[in-house]
Amino acid sequence: MGAPGWLWGRGARRALSSGGSPIPGGSPSSGGSPISGVAPGSGVAPRPFEEMPRAGRGRWLNLLSLWGRGGFQDFHRRMEGGFQRLGPVYRDRVGSLDCVNVLLPRDAAQLLRAEGPFPRRMGIAAWSAHRSLRAHRCGLFLLNGPEWRADRLALNRAVLSPAGARRLLPLLDAVARDFAESLGGRVRGTPGGALTIDPHPLLFRFTLEASSYALYGERLGLLGGSLSGGAQRFLGALEEMLRTTLPLLFLPPPLLRLHPPLWQRHLRAWDAIFQHADASIQRLYREFCRGGVPGGGVLAELLLQGQLPLPSIKANVTEFTAGGVDTTAIPLLFTLFELGRNPGVQRELREELRAAGGGPRDPRGWGGATLPELLGALPLLKAAIKETLRLYPVGITVQRYPATDVVLHNYRVPAGTLCQVALYAMGRCPDVFPHPERYDPRRWLGKDDTTFKALAFGFGARQCIGRRLAEAEMMLFLAHVLSNFSIEAVSSEDVPTVFRFILMPERSPLLTFRALE
Repeated sequence: MGAPGWLWGRGARRALSSGGSPIPGGSPSSGGSPISGVAPGSGVAPRPFEEMPRAGRGRWLNLLSLWGRGGFQDFHRRMEGGFQRLGPVYRDRVGSLDCVNVLLPRDAAQLLRAEGPFPRRMGIAAWSAHRSLRAHRCGLFLLNGPEWRADRLALNRAVLSPAGARRLLPLLDAVARDFAESLGGRVRGTPGGALTIDPHPLLFRFTLEASSYALYGERLGLLGGSLSGGAQRFLGALEEMLRTTLPLLFLPPPLLRLHPPLWQRHLRAWDAIFQHADASIQRLYREFCRGGVPGGGVLAELLLQGQLPLPSIKANVTEFTAGGVDTTAIPLLFTLFELGRNPGVQRELREELRAAGGGPRDPRGWGGATLPELLGALPLLKAAIKETLRLYPVGITVQRYPATDVVLHNYRVPAGTLCQVALYAMGRCPDVFPHPERYDPRRWLGKDDTTFKALAFGFGARQCIGRRLAEAEMMLFLAHVLSNFSIEAVSSEDVPTVFRFILMPERSPLLTFRALE
């Protein structure tokens, strides 16, 4: 799996190993050998930004090339190929996108130091245009500056703080338990006690049910029977929004309407997402105004805190609703696949679960352990999720606009330049992760330095606000599934991936579930 070492060109390999980057056209005889990337304060002058290697041709030719051959879906591999040809830092221009791509963890650390008090990530013009056209307020994902900071501080307490996350654990555990019971019924009803399925649709149902319970404190009943019309429309709108975002991503706002059918599909998808979220928000808000305390989810906590106006709450909860399904369903799919073709890792995880709590013997708990105690006693399971996100990061980059000039791999990058840490390429680079093709969760538990290598949720003040929620949801799901079933992959071949604004499998793998004795 992944890119074995020999795929990385010799020049790029030497540059990565030495900490430098190849000088285009240079040779040892002319003094053009790689220059070591130097630490700040070393006394070695950084090289000018204009000398940084560049990928491709002109920005619009690059965009037309991607449009013409469907290259958007291979954008993660295009970026990986750029590092293989040009070394660990290079400049890329595609349409309105003009950015610096970096590969190494130490350069990610430099970006953190330079992000300033109001960290900025790449904006998405199509999403912002929808909010403007429909007179919706923007949430955390699209906000910048003091507005972003005010919302973020209020939301941290309800979502990202340890206390806020602990409050949601019973809700997530209840959905994970129900999922395992529902799957168990299907397995027991199968001749031979082995159920072979594409688990992707079931995972979508689980994550939508779990995110709805965590956000709104209400269950949708998606784990048994067929999907309701509203849930089906929401999932379809979510897929359409992601599918149409990518072709629009590289266009400046005045050009978004160049492809009217695509633009209208994008607007309709977002409208359906907002309608789905708004129905739940309005229902719970009416209950709150009557003096009730609706549910036990994030929305109820935000209403009780009273720190954000209702339009801000609606904007952010809608973004959470849109971002809380695929971003956990897809990593869970890849994790189940990797465990299915790595039975040794699966056995180790099951042994860890037995030692931590013995499995869910009691409907009220895990062998006497509280949920925080259980999750704290499962370091290998947490490492397995990190390992999945190393190989299959949901977002293939983390973006920042440095607030000050920053030296990245011995090039001086001006303040305000879009910089991207390439997570997909980093995760498969043999100079960052030895034997990157191996699925080895223990690499995160050893003595090796893992600083700035696990960046799937971002870093710094602008890291994913749903990080704790997503990690807990995935860990509890896997704990229930591994305690009740063995998992086998029908094929051990690598799963091809495509980039559709998030990294997804081109085709879902088939998995076989068997009930444990």
